[in-house]
Amino acid sequence: MSSRFSSRDRVRSFGFALRGLGYVLRSEHNAWIHLAASVAVIALAAALRVSLHDWCWLIVAIAGVWCMEALNTAIERLADALSAEPSPLIAQAKDAAAGSVLVAAVGAALIGLLILGPPLWSWLSGPH
Repeated sequence: MSSRFSSRDRVRSFGFALRGLGYVLRSEHNAWIHLAASVAVIALAAALRVSLHDWCWLIVAIAGVWCMEALNTAIERLADALSAEPSPLIAQAKDAAAGSVLVAAVGAALIGLLILGPPLWSWLSGPH
């Protein structure tokens, strides 16, 4: 590994990262749920014209879920590569990684409800 900065290497590293996210999308069914939820939240936030401050929270929540899903996928693949035989320790590691996705998704849903709930309720219950 070279210690010199290389623009070409930085561009290649972005390519690897995008390839990894593509793998997550192709291989994980829950990633499609996260994608649908992300698109829905972004569209709803845009339609409701939420504040810049609220956008920041929504972006952090969405990114957190995607980070956890990608890390969960990486942990699962590494664990599978370590041993083809069932292992209680590997099962616990996979369950803990899956739990991190659940925590991030519940947290994101709560942030979404807190930010999008009141203006959506107001829009739905107001005169049209």
